[in-house]
Amino acid sequence: MSLQVEIVAPDRVVWSGEARQLSARTIEGEIGILPQHEPLLAVLGDGDVLIDPVGGERQTVTINGGFISVDNDKVTLVAERVDAASLGA
Repeated sequence: MSLQVEIVAPDRVVWSGEARQLSARTIEGEIGILPQHEPLLAVLGDGDVLIDPVGGERQTVTINGGFISVDNDKVTLVAERVDAASLGA
């Protein structure tokens, strides 16, 4: 089982693909997302989003705020800003 993940910034898609898991910082603390996670909508804080892609090495995206939505193994993360030095820059 895997997650369909899409991380978007206001001007581009930062990362898209299948992942085994993802972790991010919400305004209430760290959260980890695995396949079959309960539906979720949360506000993100500043920090790193860690993605473990299917068949690849861990990827890190540094964001500044936004929100995350999880539903039926589809994860959409909308970042207010993505650090230019992080993945996808």
